[in-house]
Amino acid sequence: MTTSGGARRSSPGAKRATLAEVAALAEVSVMTASYTYSRPARVSDEARAKVLAAAERLGYAGPDPRARSLRRGSTQTLGVVLGEHLTYAFEDPQAARFLAGIAQVCTERGYGMTILPVTGAPQDAARVRAAAVDGFVVWTTAEDDPVLDAVRAVRRPAVVHGGPAVPGLGLVGVDNRAAARAVGAAAFAGAARPAVISFPLSRSRETTVGPGAATDGVLFPVTRDRLEGYRLAAADAGFRWDRVTVAVCARNDAAEAEAVAARLLALPEPPDAIAAMSDEQAAGVVRAARTAGRSVPRELSVTGWDDADVAVELGLTSVAQSLRDQGAACARAALDGGPVVTVAAPWTVVRRASTRG
Repeated sequence: MTTSGGARRSSPGAKRATLAEVAALAEVSVMTASYTYSRPARVSDEARAKVLAAAERLGYAGPDPRARSLRRGSTQTLGVVLGEHLTYAFEDPQAARFLAGIAQVCTERGYGMTILPVTGAPQDAARVRAAAVDGFVVWTTAEDDPVLDAVRAVRRPAVVHGGPAVPGLGLVGVDNRAAARAVGAAAFAGAARPAVISFPLSRSRETTVGPGAATDGVLFPVTRDRLEGYRLAAADAGFRWDRVTVAVCARNDAAEAEAVAARLLALPEPPDAIAAMSDEQAAGVVRAARTAGRSVPRELSVTGWDDADVAVELGLTSVAQSLRDQGAACARAALDGGPVVTVAAPWTVVRRASTRG
């Protein structure tokens, strides 16, 4: 289309004007037109004015930033592969803290951050392969997740948070097995009927309730290691693992954990100790206990994980770790692009009023 002054404007779907067309209309060389945008100090005021006027007439907004990125070999952007729906990044407190740690490092280094949600759809791997980023941070996922192969295939620096360990990729996280054994000891002390509220076992994300079973088929390494730690804690307290009830939640969600805990507390022989894999889940357990009229910790011992704000608010015994620091460590490792690193993040058990003793 044209304006009343005769200038041509790009309409939606119209072919993008090229730098060569701008140069031709301005009657300058393509190099002069290019320098107008990339090195303006090397262009005379007169030539620059002619180029900008021609660009205005043609509706040319400047060189495509994607093309510039390809030429310089850097997009100045870090990709974060989030194995959840995009809203999880803003709704889950610990995911938000993890992303804040990444954002802090990106800000310090002049990088942007692109979140790539992974939902199990066939296009997940293609989205990762097509991402215009300089490196990747991968939120913990399952060992059979095809995005891991996609990340390796693009041959850019990449770090996995929490697991799985992938050859050629960095790894940052806590020793989940040791931490679960320690917090499990606090949960199961003095208990007669221990239980666990678990993260998903596989990417199918099925909600189940049953006795503790072998963990070697669990495809989420964080879930597997925490279950193994709780199994060891149960054994230390004198319980067989197949006598411990394990309730698997599809999501790390307080409402779902509350519903599952309500089912457990309605059993003829309800648990008197529940170790949850997150503070969000533990908060749901506490709400279910209140609804059922169960006293915490006298009738029900409860533990969480992450030492989030809700853990302090509810007085939960929890595993303290800094997801923000871990996010920052992942970002630094990915942006440094050096040798593959493995970072063992610190953790500790914080005891509060939700457990006995």
